[in-house]
Amino acid sequence: MPIPMRGRVRGSRRSTFDVRRTALGFVLLAVLVCGVGLTLRTALASAERHPVPAAAVLVVLVTGAVALLRRRRNRRAAARGAAAARGAAAAVETAYEVVDAALAEPAPAEPAPAYEQAPPAAGPAAPEPADWVAMDPYAFEEAVAALCRRDGCRDVEVVGGAGDLGADVTATTPDGRRLVVQCKRYTDGNKVGSQDLQRFGGTCYAVHQAGAAVVVTTSTFTEPALEYAGRCGIVCLDLAGLTAWSEDGAPLPWHTGAAVLPVEG
Repeated sequence: MPIPMRGRVRGSRRSTFDVRRTALGFVLLAVLVCGVGLTLRTALASAERHPVPAAAVLVVLVTGAVALLRRRRNRRAAARGAAAARGAAAAVETAYEVVDAALAEPAPAEPAPAYEQAPPAAGPAAPEPADWVAMDPYAFEEAVAALCRRDGCRDVEVVGGAGDLGADVTATTPDGRRLVVQCKRYTDGNKVGSQDLQRFGGTCYAVHQAGAAVVVTTSTFTEPALEYAGRCGIVCLDLAGLTAWSEDGAPLPWHTGAAVLPVEG
């Protein structure tokens, strides 16, 4: 039966006693002791022969040793003081920050923007009554178109010009009829006559398919013109009637359905 062998455990080497190293160590120690002793002996012999210089050297050595010790102590004390000063400064700064944060007033909140409902867009403002006479013919047509928009007409257009066949402003009334307006920018002494109304009456219905026909002027109408307009269903507005319309002081022209006589006075 084979006998099991115990394996050697690595790393468990026993330290062996080395005679040579021990002897060498003792020799070096003896040399060091002898050297120190010889040095002291020489120094004592020199001091006996020259006591003053030896005392001076001893004093210098002792003073230097003491100064070196003090310097090291001072450095250590200075390092401790600097560290303490840095710690104190950090503590003071932290305290200031805490106090400032406690005393700081909160920033006022910005007020939320007020969303107010925008007023409804108004149509072009009608001019003042005194401006009707001062307008040029094109501005007069634009002002009449603005009144139509203000009172609810749709698709309002200024179409006056060469070849307009009597229509200066066209629109669609709120009740869906086609509105045709002729604008006569006349001076006060120049009245709108029956011939003007006849030319307009011959085109407003047959050509422009008008459901409501209106003639406005900055002057007045002659009696024959008003008679013709009454027979054809054309509404006539002189300066007084136009002013009343612009100031909401009269029925809308397309609601009358007949000639409007000049307003007296």
